[in-house]
Formats: sequence, structure tokens, C-alpha cells
Amino acid sequence: MHAVEGSDRAVVPMKLPNKEAQLASAEVVEGRARSKENVAELYTSPTQSGERVSQGLRGVREVARVSKREKFTSLLHHLTIARLRSSFYTLQRHAAPGVDGVTWREYEKGLEDRLTDLHSRVHRGAYRAQPSRRVFIPKADGRQRPLGVAALEDKVVQQAVVTILNAIYEEDFRGFSYGFRPGRGPHDALDALNVGLLRKRVNWILDADIRGFLDAAS
Repeated sequence: MHAVEGSDRAVVPMKLPNKEAQLASAEVVEGRARSKENVAELYTSPTQSGERVSQGLRGVREVARVSKREKFTSLLHHLTIARLRSSFYTLQRHAAPGVDGVTWREYEKGLEDRLTDLHSRVHRGAYRAQPSRRVFIPKADGRQRPLGVAALEDKVVQQAVVTILNAIYEEDFRGFSYGFRPGRGPHDALDALNVGLLRKRVNWILDADIRGFLDAAS
């Protein structure tokens, strides 16, 4: 895989654990239990003017890394207009529209007014997600996989929420976990597997595929 010469050779995976601090091994993980509900925003030392400076999600991630028993109860203020905007621009431009029929290009027109209104509705508790549009994707064996296509505005909110929650839960994942994580994919897992097989004593390999797992989960 990724061979550049006549024969394959070992490929050292370049993906590091999705952690900002590398003080401990990626494999050392502790569970988060219930604890005091005191986690809001983490702040830096006061500035010369005496104003506290928010560290945003970096502060949340630091608390999640250091205090494994902490319970997060106040995260809505991290869902800002800037984060909604960033989430919008991470979406695929040519994705199929949901039940609203709105495409990425159409939503971009008047984007700032749309995001301001969306931000207001979310924080007022007036935002309601729309039903997903059901589509069927043909599979290699002739069957069809059912998928739900969310409305574009719902995709924006979902991506923003994922970004916020990733700041917490990425600190709990083990270094060898590759499924559905930001910046990781099946090719990274294959590279790591290749290195593991060549460098470690491997007595057996388990290959499991749960039939229709995502279909049943949805």
C-alpha cells in the first residue's frame, strides 16, 4: 500500500493521536464518571485590563484531558455564529438536498443573515430539526442501503455540535481507534495494521463484519 518502489515495504502510519497534548500514551485511557457539574468555559489568566480571555474549545479539551471525572453541563455558548459558518464550509458543495430542497450554493446566498437567524433560534430553543429525506443506495450484492439525507441547515448544526463534542470525546478514544474519527479513515487503519503485522508477534487476526449494522442502528 502506498508503494513507491518495485515491492511493498513497511509503512509507518503518520497519523498521531487526535490529542493536542502528548504527555501520556494514546493507549492510556480512563473512563469519565459522574462528578461535580461545574464545567463551563475555561479561561486564561486575567489580562492587563483585568478581562478574562476565553480559550474556547481548547479549554474544554484541556479539561477533558486532565480531569477524566469531570462532567460537562454547559456547552451551548460554544455554538457560535463563527462555528456555524465554519461548519457550513466543511459541508460538501454538491451533496443532494434534504426535504427542504435547499442546496449548498443556495444557502450561501445571504449566508450571514441565515446563520444569524439560525444561531438565534438555536439559543432561544426555537430550532427544530426537519425530517430526513430517505434515499436508497444500490449495493454490490444487489440490495439497497437506506440513507437519510438531512436538510442543509440541520447539517450545519450537526457539524457544529460534532465539533464541540469531539473536543471532549477525542480525549477518551484509544490511539488505535480509527472508525468515524476526524482526520482518520480506513487507509490509516490499514497502514497501522501493516506495521503491526510486520513488527509484532501476531498469532491470530479477527475480521468481523456485522451484517446490516448501520441499517439496524438507524
